[in-house]
Amino acid sequence: MYQIENEELTVKVSPLGAELQSIYDKRMEKEVLWQGDKKYWGRRAPVLFPNVGRHSGDFYLWKGKRFDTKQHGFARDMEFTCVLEKDDELVFSLKDTEKTREYFPFAFELKIGYTLSGRALQVKWEVKNQGQETMYFTIGGHPAFRVPVLENTVQTDYKLLFEVPDRLEYKLICPGEGTADPSSSYPLILKKYGEYYGCDIEAHMFDKDAQLFDEGQVQWAALGYPDGTPYVSLECRDFTNFGIWSVPGAPFVCLEPWMGRCDDHDFSGEISQKPGILKLGPSDTFRKSYKIRVFDR
Repeated sequence: MYQIENEELTVKVSPLGAELQSIYDKRMEKEVLWQGDKKYWGRRAPVLFPNVGRHSGDFYLWKGKRFDTKQHGFARDMEFTCVLEKDDELVFSLKDTEKTREYFPFAFELKIGYTLSGRALQVKWEVKNQGQETMYFTIGGHPAFRVPVLENTVQTDYKLLFEVPDRLEYKLICPGEGTADPSSSYPLILKKYGEYYGCDIEAHMFDKDAQLFDEGQVQWAALGYPDGTPYVSLECRDFTNFGIWSVPGAPFVCLEPWMGRCDDHDFSGEISQKPGILKLGPSDTFRKSYKIRVFDR
């Protein structure tokens, strides 16, 4: 386990999946990150690579060849190497192997970085194409945050907060498939909470799995205390997709910044034709980052 800290926060990261394990708020003396419980969901903040969600039928085609896949890819279950360790920064690296090329036929290096500054944690992704073919992939974050966090409160007392006014539109997952239903969109109606816009976290909000927000609708989202002030936020500027998910009855909510997402349920083309797929030329490098901020109270 690796650790970085400052006067405000202590952050722990496991080399397995380069996965966040803890964001501890020293001032408030509380854990912010969900600590995992297999009764609901055993993970905490996995990195999703080289695919976010599932491919239709759990496989994709590349140059006519079939590659079998699993939900959210393989990076979350692989051991990374720590290549940089400072008081306020960690960087982990994962490179392709013979085994990964059975799933993802590309030579790559994936770096996951964590940088602590005040009450904010920046999470950095870097993907380098080390082969001679154009690489196709999606990548995402999946951090889960504890809700509720105050004594004598329940999850439905809390809010989802956004920067945008009025409403957002989301899609849902096809039951039993793990792919998106592109045929219908649903409104998330928002109201004003101070300087933000938001809605209550309702008891049955996630009965139909995750809510999928496309077309860069969500660039900032937060979980809010019962009074509507933010508790923890996630800022992901210029990201294309965003997911919000929990298990019904579980004491956490995931705020998920994605570049690309699961297949639409009826998609059957080559991976190069998938809507929203990231394309990386030989020797090129993809970089993206998002920021988690913990608010004091």
